[in-house]
Amino acid sequence: MGFFQLKTKQFLYAGIDEVWDFISSPSNLKEITPKHMGFDITSKGLPQKMYPGMIISYRVKPLPGIPLTWVSEITHIEEKKYFIDEQLVGPYSIWHHEHHIEEKDNGVLMTDIVSYKPPMAFLGSIANVLFIKKQLNRIFTYREKAMEKRFPPGEDGTTNTKP
Repeated sequence: MGFFQLKTKQFLYAGIDEVWDFISSPSNLKEITPKHMGFDITSKGLPQKMYPGMIISYRVKPLPGIPLTWVSEITHIEEKKYFIDEQLVGPYSIWHHEHHIEEKDNGVLMTDIVSYKPPMAFLGSIANVLFIKKQLNRIFTYREKAMEKRFPPGEDGTTNTKP
């Protein structure tokens, strides 16, 4: 029944190459996911860089003690601009996540757009109001802090990118 969207923006004090290298590597997903989510990649032999058509499976605990398998496909990539992942198997009826980066003065603007539809029609819409939206906001707040830690501003408030 309900279809929802979450949009976040974050400015990172880093160069576009550094940010792209980090976000386009599946092995870095765990670093930006809250520990209580129990996130573990279950795909074996993943390459260092994502590519269109890549399938990534992982285990996650959206609720304490309830492990779920989540399988995503990387459906689109334009290097150093964006990539899109879509849930194939998981808790949502629809999950479409756009990851955009754009070079700006002294850094990179990262924009995420998550379009999602909870399961169970009307009950899913109620669940979204009661806890799904709040949980997604907490996950992205954690991710923002993790990315700030990964890409802190230089002493002069500019990028820490090495020449």
